[in-house]
Amino acid sequence: MSGPAYSNGNGSPGDGEGFARVPSQRDQPGSPRPAPEPGPRPGPAVPPPPVSEAPVPEPDPGYRLPLYDHGTLKSLLGAWALAVCSRDEALAVEVHLTDCAACADEALRLRDAVRLLHREDSLDLDPLLRARVLEGCLGRRPARIPVPEWAGPYDAEAARLDALLRDLGDSYWQEPVELRWYDGAPVTRKVTVGQVIAHLTTVDGLVGAALDLPDADRRGGPELPLDPGGRTEALWTAQHADPAKGAELREAWRGQSHALLRTVSFAGGGAAGLGVDYGSFALPLRDAFVDRAFECWIHAWDIAEAVAYPYDPPAPRNLNKMIDLAARMLPAALAGRRRDGLADSVGRLADAGAPGRSLLLEIEGAGGGKWYLPLDSPGAVASQDHTVAHVALDGVEFCQLAAGHLEPERIAVGQYGDRDVIRDVLYATASLSRL
Repeated sequence: MSGPAYSNGNGSPGDGEGFARVPSQRDQPGSPRPAPEPGPRPGPAVPPPPVSEAPVPEPDPGYRLPLYDHGTLKSLLGAWALAVCSRDEALAVEVHLTDCAACADEALRLRDAVRLLHREDSLDLDPLLRARVLEGCLGRRPARIPVPEWAGPYDAEAARLDALLRDLGDSYWQEPVELRWYDGAPVTRKVTVGQVIAHLTTVDGLVGAALDLPDADRRGGPELPLDPGGRTEALWTAQHADPAKGAELREAWRGQSHALLRTVSFAGGGAAGLGVDYGSFALPLRDAFVDRAFECWIHAWDIAEAVAYPYDPPAPRNLNKMIDLAARMLPAALAGRRRDGLADSVGRLADAGAPGRSLLLEIEGAGGGKWYLPLDSPGAVASQDHTVAHVALDGVEFCQLAAGHLEPERIAVGQYGDRDVIRDVLYATASLSRL
């Protein structure tokens, strides 16, 4: 049985086997073929809607195409363009498009509009967008007073944290955040987002004190201690009596970070070696800025984790500076654990400047590299020839270990050589963490 004309996939009429229609006069044998009646101009070829890859069942031989009026078929054009019509509706629309030029034109416009639709993208900006924009701008017109290269990581991480705080808004300042560090055993402290920013502000103040900048977090209160942990606890106690609003906390922290960057930019290269006193230890200014960048990233990650917000690691060149600082601090941390009787490996005497036993620390991933660490004395010379152990770690996991967020026993690590030495180095890395 022959069937009615319908769209065969390219908009042209075709035979649909198994679809019945009402015979007309010209179908009768021996009837004269009437002259064509004037009618609407055939519409343009309309591409069919997307076809499912699932096999299409054969139509029932007794199936009859339902009849729809022009208004109903026109109202189905949008659903047809989106390929959400039923089989009956799609066939009826396609047959109608071969006879109605106005609907065919509308179908083409709707199909073009559907092609413009796409999956929704995330509204979160690429975290590296700011760095790329600044790099492009400075490439065209270098800054007259550039930020020192060693202060770049702090500049980038402070800007990323500021963007996170702005995106979260004022309603998140009292959200609970879990701070973690390692002090012989894992330590956890529940605080709020506001307390985290106050902690960053008060420890940044130690860098500001080295540059003779006013303390941003005192607000007329008592003198705070130099130790970062004691300094933070004293500030939190004072804030319970005189709480600050979230906007005030962010403005104090961000204003201080801008002041730090502006000051070192004007100070020149001689400021890099200026000492920053942390109470129990000291760092040159160039390393103190990397340390502050590291803590800024880690605590931003703590906040983002608490509110289920995606937060990426630093740019590879900034991450490399953070890893390098931790690697350079490891020999002194290992020597301190030996003095306290906490080391498992047996130490050997080594003169300053003389070669001694070494460990190869290999950091994989973006920002990684290789560092040879002296094991017997911070002043000994490490070298490949005297390597007794090899440790391989992912860069982000190494930083999480140095921040006290991962326990040495549970971190995934590739290791070769003296196991006691490797264990001591992993625990020394965790001991770098603090509140």
